[in-house]
Amino acid sequence: MQAKALDARALAALAANPGCRRRAILDGAGVDKGALASALGSPSVFGQSQFAFVRGNAFEAKVKADGGTELLRLAHEKLDRAAEPPTEARVPDLTAQGPQGRTARTELALREAATEAPGAWTLLDHPMLALDVAGSPAFLEPDAVVVHPDGSWTVVEIKSFPMLDGAADPSKVGAAARQSAVYVLALEQVAARLDPAPRVRHRILLVCPKDFSNLPTASAVDVRKQRAVTARQLDRLTRIEEIADTLPEGTCFSPELPAEELTEAVETVPAAYAPECLSACELAFHCRDRSRADGAVTSLGRPVRAELGGLTTVEDVLAAARGEAGDPDDPAVAALRRAAALRAEALSGARPEVAPCP
Repeated sequence: MQAKALDARALAALAANPGCRRRAILDGAGVDKGALASALGSPSVFGQSQFAFVRGNAFEAKVKADGGTELLRLAHEKLDRAAEPPTEARVPDLTAQGPQGRTARTELALREAATEAPGAWTLLDHPMLALDVAGSPAFLEPDAVVVHPDGSWTVVEIKSFPMLDGAADPSKVGAAARQSAVYVLALEQVAARLDPAPRVRHRILLVCPKDFSNLPTASAVDVRKQRAVTARQLDRLTRIEEIADTLPEGTCFSPELPAEELTEAVETVPAAYAPECLSACELAFHCRDRSRADGAVTSLGRPVRAELGGLTTVEDVLAAARGEAGDPDDPAVAALRRAAALRAEALSGARPEVAPCP
């Protein structure tokens, strides 16, 4: 089975949960997690429908028609009104052999935009960028990159969800911002290799359909926070080689293996499940079932997990609340016992003595 390359969406999800070694090794090995989840008996509903995929491609083609005239108009209107309006633009050919060739061609086109066409608008349609992730290269393909007349670069993200009265679904905008932050990081690595280094703008251009039409509109989205968080989380990722060294010899994650053997292989790598995984990872249902079976408090969410300190299972939590286990001086244990006493009072109508929380 052909390895599945990392993309910006996968990197954004990985950065949101850097403690999950399971996702790190599977993504690093290029395993198709959707096929893996189906083979494990927990098929995923995560992903884009075929209808949405076709609609998104048609909208993107409309936005980039006529040499990107409308796209550049939106970039000028939303990001760079002080510049000369884009009457025409350079759209360099980025075709090359393989991802490494396309990455080199993209870098050359960005260099040429600064040296051969200063003061002009340049549109890079589906450039290829490389980003080092935990010691492994990831090749990323943003929808577009705009080079402004002042030489600065802007990431363009084109989505098919609508902007109603100038605003879009905050959760979808947030996901697009996290994805774009990965592209910004990759562009910054390219800029660092040029002299002088161009400025990579931290406000990306989000292009969506206007209201219920198919007409494009846009919004400038500040991704500084997402970029900082993503950079920090990617730096925290354990190198893939270090995780692989801890696996038993001969471990294989092929979805073609028998279910029992495959489950055993997957369980050799610890996961860090949280409810947020349901919207970002194909293996979320499998990991949730395992987390619930083990009684892990992580299945209740990260905020609850953080409040419980050293109590890692639901059984430990209930035992601490009943006074059967746990250090009474532990703030989490004291709070649980106080909550249990208040619950007993509410159910019985009695007023037992309750020690105040420390």
